[in-house]
Amino acid sequence: MSKIALVDDDRNILTSVSISLEAEGFEVETYNDGQSALDAFNRKLPDMAVLDIKMPRMDGMELLQRLRQKTQMPVIFLTSKDDEIDEVLGLRMGADDYVKKPFSQRLLIERIRSLLRRQQAVETNEVGTTEDTKVMTRGSLSMDPLRHAVTWKGMDVTLTVTEFLLLQALAQRPGFVKSRDQLMDVAYDDQVYVDDRTIDSHIKRLRKKMRSVDEDFSSIETLYGIGYKYNEA
Repeated sequence: MSKIALVDDDRNILTSVSISLEAEGFEVETYNDGQSALDAFNRKLPDMAVLDIKMPRMDGMELLQRLRQKTQMPVIFLTSKDDEIDEVLGLRMGADDYVKKPFSQRLLIERIRSLLRRQQAVETNEVGTTEDTKVMTRGSLSMDPLRHAVTWKGMDVTLTVTEFLLLQALAQRPGFVKSRDQLMDVAYDDQVYVDDRTIDSHIKRLRKKMRSVDEDFSSIETLYGIGYKYNEA
Protein backbone atom coordinates (compact mmCIF):
# COMPACT_ATOMS: atom_id res chain seq x y z
CA MET A 1 0.00 0.00 0.00
CA SER A 2 1.55 3.30 -1.10
CA LYS A 3 1.52 6.19 1.34
CA ILE A 4 0.51 9.57 -0.10
CA ALA A 5 1.01 12.86 1.75
CA LEU A 6 -1.48 15.64 0.96
CA VAL A 7 -0.38 19.13 1.96
CA ASP A 8 -2.96 21.89 1.49
CA ASP A 9 -4.51 24.57 3.68
CA ASP A 10 -7.96 23.92 2.19
CA ARG A 11 -9.60 21.41 4.53
CA ASN A 12 -12.29 20.58 1.97
CA ILE A 13 -9.60 19.45 -0.49
CA LEU A 14 -7.82 17.43 2.18
CA THR A 15 -11.02 15.67 3.20
CA SER A 16 -12.44 14.95 -0.26
CA VAL A 17 -9.16 13.86 -1.85
CA SER A 18 -8.29 11.69 1.14
CA ILE A 19 -11.60 9.86 0.88
CA SER A 20 -11.06 9.27 -2.84
CA LEU A 21 -7.49 8.04 -2.41
CA GLU A 22 -8.35 5.74 0.46
CA ALA A 23 -11.18 4.28 -1.64
CA GLU A 24 -8.51 3.46 -4.26
CA GLY A 25 -6.40 1.62 -1.69
CA PHE A 26 -3.86 4.30 -0.76
CA GLU A 27 -2.75 5.19 2.74
CA VAL A 28 -3.10 8.96 3.20
CA GLU A 29 -1.51 11.51 5.52
CA THR A 30 -2.79 15.10 5.53
CA TYR A 31 -1.18 18.37 6.59
CA ASN A 32 -2.56 21.91 6.36
CA ASP A 33 0.78 23.75 6.16
CA GLY A 34 4.26 23.11 4.85
CA GLN A 35 6.06 23.22 8.18
CA SER A 36 3.89 20.50 9.72
CA ALA A 37 4.49 18.33 6.65
CA LEU A 38 8.26 18.90 6.77
CA ASP A 39 8.40 17.98 10.45
CA ALA A 40 6.61 14.70 9.69
CA PHE A 41 8.75 14.01 6.60
CA ASN A 42 11.91 14.44 8.67
CA ARG A 43 10.70 11.54 10.80
CA LYS A 44 9.53 9.32 7.93
CA LEU A 45 9.04 10.00 4.24
CA PRO A 46 5.87 9.01 2.37
CA ASP A 47 6.01 7.36 -1.06
CA MET A 48 4.77 10.56 -2.73
CA ALA A 49 3.71 14.08 -1.83
CA VAL A 50 0.96 16.25 -3.33
CA LEU A 51 1.67 19.88 -2.43
CA ASP A 52 -0.35 23.05 -2.66
CA ILE A 53 1.81 26.09 -3.42
CA LYS A 54 0.23 28.87 -1.37
CA MET A 55 0.13 27.80 2.30
CA PRO A 56 0.80 29.37 5.71
CA ARG A 57 4.01 28.91 7.71
CA MET A 58 5.87 27.34 4.77
CA ASP A 59 4.65 27.39 1.18
CA GLY A 60 4.90 24.54 -1.29
CA MET A 61 7.91 25.97 -3.10
CA GLU A 62 10.00 26.15 0.05
CA LEU A 63 8.83 22.72 1.15
CA LEU A 64 9.85 21.24 -2.20
CA GLN A 65 13.24 22.93 -1.97
CA ARG A 66 13.80 21.42 1.48
CA LEU A 67 12.67 17.99 0.27
CA ARG A 68 14.99 18.01 -2.72
CA GLN A 69 17.94 18.42 -0.37
CA LYS A 70 17.28 14.94 1.00
CA THR A 71 15.02 12.94 -1.33
CA GLN A 72 13.95 12.50 -4.95
CA MET A 73 10.56 11.03 -4.07
CA PRO A 74 7.81 11.94 -6.57
CA VAL A 75 6.09 15.28 -5.99
CA ILE A 76 2.97 16.69 -7.65
CA PHE A 77 2.13 20.37 -7.30
CA LEU A 78 -1.40 21.73 -7.09
CA THR A 79 -1.33 25.08 -8.88
CA SER A 80 -3.83 27.92 -9.16
CA LYS A 81 -5.87 28.20 -12.33
CA ASP A 82 -3.98 29.90 -15.19
CA ASP A 83 -0.91 30.52 -13.01
CA GLU A 84 1.79 29.45 -15.49
CA ILE A 85 4.56 30.99 -13.40
CA ASP A 86 3.83 28.60 -10.53
CA GLU A 87 3.78 25.60 -12.88
CA VAL A 88 7.07 26.37 -14.60
CA LEU A 89 8.85 27.39 -11.40
CA GLY A 90 7.66 24.26 -9.63
CA LEU A 91 8.95 22.00 -12.40
CA ARG A 92 12.27 23.81 -12.51
CA MET A 93 12.64 23.33 -8.77
CA GLY A 94 12.18 19.59 -9.13
CA ALA A 95 8.47 18.75 -9.07
CA ASP A 96 7.59 15.75 -11.23
CA ASP A 97 4.17 16.96 -12.31
CA TYR A 98 1.44 19.49 -11.60
CA VAL A 99 -2.38 19.57 -11.59
CA LYS A 100 -4.38 22.79 -11.92
CA LYS A 101 -7.08 23.81 -9.47
CA PRO A 102 -9.97 23.25 -9.71
CA PHE A 103 -9.15 19.68 -10.67
CA SER A 104 -10.83 16.38 -11.34
CA GLN A 105 -10.06 13.96 -8.53
CA ARG A 106 -9.96 11.17 -11.11
CA LEU A 107 -7.27 13.07 -13.01
CA LEU A 108 -5.22 13.57 -9.84
CA ILE A 109 -5.48 9.88 -8.98
CA GLU A 110 -4.32 8.93 -12.49
CA ARG A 111 -1.34 11.29 -12.18
CA ILE A 112 -0.47 9.75 -8.80
CA ARG A 113 -0.73 6.21 -10.18
CA SER A 114 1.37 7.17 -13.19
CA LEU A 115 4.17 8.60 -11.07
CA LEU A 116 4.18 5.62 -8.73
CA ARG A 117 4.36 3.23 -11.69
CA ARG A 118 7.32 5.14 -13.11
CA GLN A 119 9.04 5.14 -9.73
CA GLN A 120 8.55 1.40 -9.39
CA ALA A 121 9.69 0.79 -12.96
CA VAL A 122 12.95 2.60 -12.36
CA GLU A 123 13.54 0.89 -9.02
CA THR A 124 12.83 -2.58 -10.44
CA ASN A 125 14.57 -1.94 -13.76
CA GLU A 126 11.44 -2.39 -15.89
CA VAL A 127 11.79 0.83 -17.87
CA GLY A 128 12.80 1.22 -21.48
CA THR A 129 14.26 -1.58 -23.58
CA THR A 130 16.36 -4.59 -22.70
CA GLU A 131 19.44 -2.39 -22.97
CA ASP A 132 18.42 -1.04 -19.58
CA THR A 133 19.34 -4.30 -17.84
CA LYS A 134 22.91 -3.07 -17.53
CA VAL A 135 24.83 0.12 -16.91
CA MET A 136 24.72 2.47 -19.90
CA THR A 137 27.86 4.48 -20.68
CA ARG A 138 27.86 7.30 -23.21
CA GLY A 139 31.15 9.17 -23.13
CA SER A 140 31.36 10.94 -19.76
CA LEU A 141 27.86 9.79 -18.79
CA SER A 142 27.13 6.61 -16.85
CA MET A 143 23.59 5.50 -15.91
CA ASP A 144 22.73 2.53 -13.72
CA PRO A 145 18.96 1.84 -13.83
CA LEU A 146 19.18 -0.83 -11.12
CA ARG A 147 20.48 1.72 -8.61
CA HIS A 148 18.80 4.77 -10.20
CA ALA A 149 22.33 6.23 -10.26
CA VAL A 150 23.86 8.76 -12.66
CA THR A 151 27.45 9.95 -12.86
CA TRP A 152 29.06 12.53 -15.14
CA LYS A 153 32.87 12.40 -15.37
CA GLY A 154 32.77 10.25 -12.25
CA MET A 155 30.69 12.73 -10.24
CA ASP A 156 27.28 11.76 -8.87
CA VAL A 157 24.21 13.57 -10.20
CA THR A 158 20.92 13.13 -8.32
CA LEU A 159 17.86 13.06 -10.60
CA THR A 160 14.13 12.70 -10.08
CA VAL A 161 12.37 9.77 -11.74
CA THR A 162 11.18 11.98 -14.61
CA GLU A 163 14.62 13.48 -15.19
CA PHE A 164 16.23 10.04 -15.15
CA LEU A 165 13.80 8.66 -17.74
CA LEU A 166 14.24 11.66 -20.04
CA LEU A 167 18.04 11.52 -19.90
CA GLN A 168 17.99 7.77 -20.44
CA ALA A 169 15.75 8.12 -23.51
CA LEU A 170 18.01 10.77 -25.04
CA ALA A 171 21.32 9.05 -24.25
CA GLN A 172 20.28 5.63 -25.55
CA ARG A 173 20.77 6.85 -29.14
CA PRO A 174 23.29 9.69 -29.27
CA GLY A 175 22.84 12.02 -32.22
CA PHE A 176 19.23 10.97 -32.84
CA VAL A 177 16.49 13.52 -32.25
CA LYS A 178 13.67 12.82 -29.81
CA SER A 179 10.56 14.92 -30.30
CA ARG A 180 8.70 16.29 -27.30
CA ASP A 181 5.88 13.82 -28.03
CA GLN A 182 8.34 10.93 -27.92
CA LEU A 183 9.75 12.18 -24.62
CA MET A 184 6.22 12.50 -23.23
CA ASP A 185 5.64 8.85 -24.11
CA VAL A 186 8.79 7.87 -22.21
CA ALA A 187 8.06 9.89 -19.09
CA TYR A 188 4.27 9.68 -18.84
CA ASP A 189 1.57 7.06 -19.26
CA ASP A 190 -0.61 7.21 -22.36
CA GLN A 191 -3.64 8.41 -20.44
CA VAL A 192 -1.76 11.38 -18.95
CA TYR A 193 -1.44 14.45 -21.17
CA VAL A 194 1.22 17.09 -20.56
CA ASP A 195 2.08 20.03 -22.78
CA ASP A 196 5.40 20.96 -24.37
CA ARG A 197 6.21 23.41 -21.58
CA THR A 198 6.31 20.57 -19.06
CA ILE A 199 8.94 18.64 -21.02
CA ASP A 200 10.95 21.82 -21.63
CA SER A 201 10.96 22.62 -17.91
CA HIS A 202 12.19 19.12 -17.02
CA ILE A 203 14.98 19.41 -19.59
CA LYS A 204 16.04 22.79 -18.18
CA ARG A 205 16.14 21.30 -14.70
CA LEU A 206 18.13 18.33 -16.01
CA ARG A 207 20.68 20.61 -17.69
CA LYS A 208 21.01 22.66 -14.52
CA LYS A 209 21.79 19.56 -12.47
CA MET A 210 24.39 18.36 -14.97
CA ARG A 211 26.01 21.80 -15.01
CA SER A 212 26.16 21.80 -11.24
CA VAL A 213 28.94 19.19 -11.56
CA ASP A 214 30.33 20.42 -14.88
CA GLU A 215 29.65 24.00 -15.92
CA ASP A 216 30.68 23.14 -19.50
CA PHE A 217 28.04 20.42 -19.90
CA SER A 218 26.41 20.80 -23.32
CA SER A 219 25.48 17.26 -24.37
CA ILE A 220 21.73 17.90 -24.48
CA GLU A 221 21.03 19.97 -27.58
CA THR A 222 17.77 21.77 -28.33
CA LEU A 223 16.51 21.65 -31.90
CA TYR A 224 13.93 24.42 -31.89
CA GLY A 225 10.55 23.33 -33.15
CA ILE A 226 11.70 19.69 -33.32
CA GLY A 227 12.90 18.35 -29.97
CA TYR A 228 16.13 17.37 -28.27
CA LYS A 229 19.12 15.13 -28.88
CA TYR A 230 22.06 13.84 -26.86
CA ASN A 231 25.57 14.45 -28.17
CA GLU A 232 28.13 12.06 -26.72
CA ALA A 233 31.02 13.78 -24.93
